[in-house]
Amino acid sequence: MAESDNIVVETAEKIFADLADPQTINNDKKGSWQAPLWQALSEAGLPLSWVPDDLGGSGASLADGFALLNAAGRFAVAVPLAETMLAGWLLAQAKIASPEGEMTVLPASPKDRITLDADGALSGRARGVPFAKAAKHFAVLAHGKDGISIALVDASKGRIESGLNVGYDHSDTVTLDKVQPVTVKPAKGFDQTTLMLMGGVARSLQIAGALEAMLDISVRYSNERVAFEKKISKFQAVQQNLARLAGESAAALAAATSAADAIANAKSFDDEVYLEAASAKIRCAEAAEKGGAIAHQVHGAIGFTSEHILHRFSLRALAWRDDFGSESHWAVELGKLVANRGADELWPLVASR
Repeated sequence: MAESDNIVVETAEKIFADLADPQTINNDKKGSWQAPLWQALSEAGLPLSWVPDDLGGSGASLADGFALLNAAGRFAVAVPLAETMLAGWLLAQAKIASPEGEMTVLPASPKDRITLDADGALSGRARGVPFAKAAKHFAVLAHGKDGISIALVDASKGRIESGLNVGYDHSDTVTLDKVQPVTVKPAKGFDQTTLMLMGGVARSLQIAGALEAMLDISVRYSNERVAFEKKISKFQAVQQNLARLAGESAAALAAATSAADAIANAKSFDDEVYLEAASAKIRCAEAAEKGGAIAHQVHGAIGFTSEHILHRFSLRALAWRDDFGSESHWAVELGKLVANRGADELWPLVASR
C-alpha cells in the first residue's frame, strides 16, 4: 500500500487537509464543517470506494480502500466514511446496489443478532452502532432459517436510541421490529464473523493512523515546549516516552497493514486471514491505550484541555477499540482457533504468511 502512488489516498488527504483540519473542527462547536466535508468526499466517490461500478460505486480495490481508512485515522475524521464504506462492501457481497448518502452496518458487535423471518421482515437489537443517527440507510446482516441474508434498510424504519462513545461520536442502539427491507438477498458463503473481521481491520487501520498523528503532534510539541531553559525533547525521560510511543505506533501500523494486505490478497476469510485480522485488532487496541497515555503524558496538563487537538485522536482511538469486537473478545476467539487446530498446526498457521 504505497501511499505516494495511491490516487485515492492523495485525493482523500487533500480533502481532509482542506475541510477536516483538527484544530478548525475543534473550534467549531456547531458542526458546520460536517456537510461540506461529506459533500466533498461523496463527490470524489470515496464513501462507496468498495462498491463496484455496476452497483453504483467507485470500484476501488480493497487495498486502496484500506489505505484510505488509514489516512482518515490520521485526521481523526468524525463522519461515517468508514461505516459507509463497510456498508457498501457488505451490500456488494449480495449484489445489492448502494444508495447515495450516509450508511452504517448492523450489527456492529459479535454478540448481537438481527433475524429474518418467513415474511421477509427484520427484527433484532444492535448496540454500539457507529453513526446510526446520521445514517440514511442500514446495511444489515441477518440470520434466517435458510442461512445468512444481507439487506438494505431505510434507517427511518428503525428505532434509534442515541448514544455517544468516548470520542463523543454517535454510537447508537438500533432496534428493528418487523421492518420490511428495501432489498434483501441471500449471502452464500458469508457469515457474521467475516463482517466483524472486516470491520475490525478497518478500525485497526484507523487506530494506527490516529497513533501516527499523536506521535507527530507529541514530537512537535516536545520541540516547542521549554522547561528549565531547554526544550523538553532534550530530557531523557521525554525521549524515552517518545520512543515508546513510536514503538506502539509502528507496531499498530505493521499489524493493521499486514491484516489489510492479507484480506486484499486472499480469496476467502480463511484461518490465515482470521489470524491476521484478529491479531491486528488486539495489537492496535492495546496500542491505542498505551500510546494515548504516553502522548498525554508528554503534553502534560495542556493535552487534557478541550481546546487541544490531542484528545480528538486519543479518545477516538480508544473508542474504536470496542467496535466490531473488543481485544478481549478476539483474544478469546483466537485462542479457540489455535486450540481447535491443535499444537502441531500452530507454527504452520503463524508462518503461513
